[in-house]
Amino acid sequence: MIRCEPSHAIAAVWVLIAGCSTEPLGVGRPEPPTLDAASISANPHNALSAVVTVRVRGADSVAVRVQLAESNAAEAVTPAVAVTADTTAIPVLGLLAAHRYRLRVVASGAGGTTVGGTLELTTDTLPSDLPRYVAGGEDPTPGYVVFSAGRFGVVIDNAGRVVWYRRFPNGPGLTFTAEPTGKYYARVPAASPSEPTPWVELDPLGNITRTFECANGLVARFHDLIAQPDGSYWLLCDETRRMDLSSVGGVDGARVTGTAVQHISAQGTLLFRWSPFDHFAITDGDPRDRTGADVNWTHGNALDLASDGNLLVSFRNLGEVTKIDVATGSVIWRLGGRRNGFTFVDVPNGSFAGQHSARWYAPGAVILLDNLGNPAESRAERYVLDEKQMTARLVGSYGSFPGVVTQIGGSVQNLPGGRTLVSFGTAGRVEEYDAAGRAVWRIEQNAGYVFRAQRISSLYAPGVGVAR
Repeated sequence: MIRCEPSHAIAAVWVLIAGCSTEPLGVGRPEPPTLDAASISANPHNALSAVVTVRVRGADSVAVRVQLAESNAAEAVTPAVAVTADTTAIPVLGLLAAHRYRLRVVASGAGGTTVGGTLELTTDTLPSDLPRYVAGGEDPTPGYVVFSAGRFGVVIDNAGRVVWYRRFPNGPGLTFTAEPTGKYYARVPAASPSEPTPWVELDPLGNITRTFECANGLVARFHDLIAQPDGSYWLLCDETRRMDLSSVGGVDGARVTGTAVQHISAQGTLLFRWSPFDHFAITDGDPRDRTGADVNWTHGNALDLASDGNLLVSFRNLGEVTKIDVATGSVIWRLGGRRNGFTFVDVPNGSFAGQHSARWYAPGAVILLDNLGNPAESRAERYVLDEKQMTARLVGSYGSFPGVVTQIGGSVQNLPGGRTLVSFGTAGRVEEYDAAGRAVWRIEQNAGYVFRAQRISSLYAPGVGVAR
């Protein structure tokens, strides 16, 4: 006989005392999983999510079936979570605010499947200062879009509804992003200039799982990072030196800041360091940038790993994208800027300038946001590089209509099928283009300044299986 114990309420949390098996015992087969207890609690970081905690025996994995209490729609099911301890927590994400839900735990094992009794949860309202958006388009890529907005890191769906958020006391900084690790990352601003500004890593529930910084006293830049599955990470770091620039149009004792690159292990060991002071000349940049007492020399704003394992780094103030050998630190080539080593082909407006978000989108192929190559219009551009003949051929260029200019910020992301997600930074536009350059989705209201926008396919594994 299969028997289920009723649920009972403790405050606003419903607790399951016993589960019920959907399969009777068979002769000679393992017993179905046994649910000893289950509880549900709201997520303190996010009214649109909850955590179901279960104690279960004889199960390999557990998931949660979710249904709106006032709806007859089919139940949705969360991804299964492996059972590895006495208690297991299952995230439930993407809920609607101020709605009542029915949830049931599903435990699976060698003996079959057991479905628990009903848990209930009423979600809270959204924070009053959480931004609201309207978005749409005739053919968007399925999934969600991640970005930083004021004091929040947010994720919206293709209609513009905020489906996930995390509030930070001083905001997440301009970059809030997901990495292939399945975690979110932000370099949170400090309350005062004297305090450290580490990067933070957050799990899909918004819990901070670790913090990390540059080594050797350098300051981490907010623009970009690469988080790797082994727990190591690549960071852009500010390195400042005093220099006499009086012979090149500057002043003696100028504080010159260049962008260094570091690779640091999960244990904090410095594995690789690269400094622009060892490889670039102060005259590689615009003369107007080196006249004052404080010189923002290279302004690195993006980094990526090539298929051959070497680095791609974007230096905005040099107007160049640089490939760096990760074994020796030597510069392999320089694309764009005063030290350009390539011949540009099929480029009507000359080389890009003030670029952001440089990425490999295929072997020998680079995508970036050309902020100021054409002073009248910022555009996403795709280049195919011949690293033997040293040519850079423009094979795709996408801009908003009417055209807009963002002198700072902005991003591009390569999507399946030759699609491109573009944020036009301070111009307040975030749009997706198909391979022909046709806009198929955009944030229609309240985009604001989006320094970096990124599509993800899952709230449960943000960043997994998609381009950075």
